[in-house]
Amino acid sequence: MEDKKYLDDLRDIREIMNRSTQFISLSGLSGVLAGIYALLGAYLAKQFLTARDNHPFESYVAFESDTVKFLLAIAFAVLAFSIVTAIIMTAIKARKRGEKIWNSTSKRLLVNFLIPLFAGGVFALLLLSRGYYDLIAPATMIFYGLACVNASKYTFRDVRYLGLTIVILGLVAVEFPEYAIEFWALAFGVCHIIYGGIMHFKYERNN
Repeated sequence: MEDKKYLDDLRDIREIMNRSTQFISLSGLSGVLAGIYALLGAYLAKQFLTARDNHPFESYVAFESDTVKFLLAIAFAVLAFSIVTAIIMTAIKARKRGEKIWNSTSKRLLVNFLIPLFAGGVFALLLLSRGYYDLIAPATMIFYGLACVNASKYTFRDVRYLGLTIVILGLVAVEFPEYAIEFWALAFGVCHIIYGGIMHFKYERNN
C-alpha cells in the first residue's frame, strides 16, 4: 500500500511539473482538421491552375496577377480556418481538463512558434515580390517546420517530429519545384492528419 501511495504521489508531482512547463491542452483533432483544410486548399489551387493552363512559378506570373492573388487567398483561408479551429478545440479541451488556455506556458509556446513563422511569412512575400516563385512553397514549409520545432519544447514532443518532417519535405521540394503543390499538400495536409491523429489517440482518446 505504501509503495502504491508513493507511486501515486510521484505521478501527481510529475503531472504538476508537466502542467507548469508544457502546454498539454493542444488538440490533436485540430491538427487533423488543419490537414484536411490544407488538402482542400491544395486541390482548389491545382484545379485553378489546371483550368488556366498556367504554371504558378513561371517568370511571367506577375505579383499583381489573378493567379498569385488566388493562391494567396487560398493560403490565408487555410491559415485562418486552421487557427480558428485550433483555438476553439484547444479551449474546449482545456476547459474539460480544468486548465486555462492562456497562461505563462501557452504564451511561451505562442511566442516561440510565431517568431520563425513571422520571419517565414516575410521571407515568402519577399520571394514573391522578386519573382522567385519556385522557392515560395518550400520556404513556407521550412519556416513552418522550424516554428513547430521551436515551440515543441513547450508542448508535446510529437510536434517536434512533425516540424522536422515538414522541414525535410521543404528541403526536398526545392529540388522539385514542378511538384510544389503536391509537396505542400503532403507537408501541411497529410503530415498534419497523421501527427494530429497520433496525438489524439496517444494523449486524448485514452484519457
